Amino acid sequence: MWTEVFPAFFLDPRSSLLNPMISLSHVFKRYPGGRQALNDIGFTIETGELAFITGHSGAGKSTLLKLLVGIERPTSGSIIVNGQNVGTLQARAVPFLRRKFGLIFQDHKLLFDRSAFGNVALPLEISGYGAKDGARRVRAALDKVGLLKYEKAMPITLSGGEQQRLCIARAIVHRPAILLADEPTGNLDADYATEIGELFRSFNQVGVTVIVATHDQALLTQLKPRVIALRNGALAEAA
Repeated sequence: MWTEVFPAFFLDPRSSLLNPMISLSHVFKRYPGGRQALNDIGFTIETGELAFITGHSGAGKSTLLKLLVGIERPTSGSIIVNGQNVGTLQARAVPFLRRKFGLIFQDHKLLFDRSAFGNVALPLEISGYGAKDGARRVRAALDKVGLLKYEKAMPITLSGGEQQRLCIARAIVHRPAILLADEPTGNLDADYATEIGELFRSFNQVGVTVIVATHDQALLTQLKPRVIALRNGALAEAA
């Protein structure tokens, strides 16, 4: 069912159009009041990589993810995604940029007045998918994360781990080239965290570029990703 919804070109990690490279050069982010969140950040993430952004709380991990998708703008420097400089995009172009990404937030951001199916369907509704094709994609995404039997359930009735998997289904239902996750296992027990890690591995194995901001050492040990480490807003490691 999964490969029926995600055709062969999605499974090809060589597709530079669907899996864009990310490149940052001399990126600074300073907030009003003078707080320096990021200081001269530069690295490249290649197509199809599995990369973890690590560092202590307040190191700049979440800020970095927000810059990649245009939620925030850099104070200076360049952020290139698939040949586009995110920091200079006009506001009307940002939603088109975000279609390349699947976003998984630490606080879930689920809609509690919609069923599991309705939450996953929302990105497709916004993008104008037809009802029949949209329903097929939603059920494939729910099946991938093990929640198909809960499609009619309301999010409040799901456990924390199930809610996180629901967020993942919503993030990948539109076949993103890049999956971004901010502390996806921060509030989960060890078993659920391991399951989430294996989902990330499975997406990466079919060519999705996966970028995770985390301080979860068990997840690093499990997945053995490339590590990009931040310390006090500066780049400490980009192995």
